[in-house]
Order: sequence, then C-alpha cells, then structure tokens
Amino acid sequence: MKKAEIMEQIIARSKNSMVGHLGIEITDIGDQFITGRMPVDQRTKHPLGRLHGGASVAFAETLGSIGATFKIDFPNDIIVGLTVNANHLKSVSSGWVYGKAVPVHVGKATQVWNIKISNDNADLVCNCQLTVAIVKSKSKPPSGK
Repeated sequence: MKKAEIMEQIIARSKNSMVGHLGIEITDIGDQFITGRMPVDQRTKHPLGRLHGGASVAFAETLGSIGATFKIDFPNDIIVGLTVNANHLKSVSSGWVYGKAVPVHVGKATQVWNIKISNDNADLVCNCQLTVAIVKSKSKPPSGK
C-alpha cells in the first residue's frame, strides 16, 4: 500500500474519534517513525489555559498506537495499550505541539514506543513511553465511514 493511501485511511478512521475531536493530524509515516501535530486550543487546554497533560498523553498514545499497528498483521491482530508514561516538561498555551514516535522494541507479543512532543520552538514539552500488547482481533475494525 502506498503512503498516500495509508494516510487517507488514518484520516478516515480518525475523523469520528478522540483523535478527530482533539484535532490531531498525522503528518508523516515511515518504517521507523510516525509524526503528527495537535493544536493547543479550547479542545486541548485545561481550565487555566495551558495544554492539558491528558491531551498530551492522548496525542502520544495515538502516534504510538498507529505506528505499532503498522508493525503487526492488521486486521487479524490488533494492539491494545498496556502502559503509558508521560513526563510533562514544559507548558504550552497556544500554537501547536508536534510529536514523533519511534519504536524501541517490536516483538511478537509486545511493542515499546518512545514519543517526544515539542512546541512551535522545538522545545521538548513532553517525553512519553507507550507499551502495547498484540492480541488476536475478535472483530473487524471500523471502516471510518
């Protein structure tokens, strides 16, 4: 499958989910990485006007989960999150945050991904690690329509 087709599928499946609600966009995908961006706006800020840590974690888990899915026999297998760890290092009150996820371990039963999130000035905002399990799918994935 070509990169453009993969990106179209990701966009279609993300539209009516938390990914779409938060405004997360996938910007590039390769064999050893996936990148994206997320707006810092009313959808992703906490009541005091700064980027919500939960939004950062959702962004990181989105990138890592999509990346992990490309490393398995999807849709026969799917990934499910086991743990996510986030170190929030700097606050952001406007603009965009950018994430890059890279695999640390790709095994038969688990994967570990590191996700770095930075601001418009390329300052590190959040450093995350996601561990997922690979399980057999019990049903077909949603079509994104």
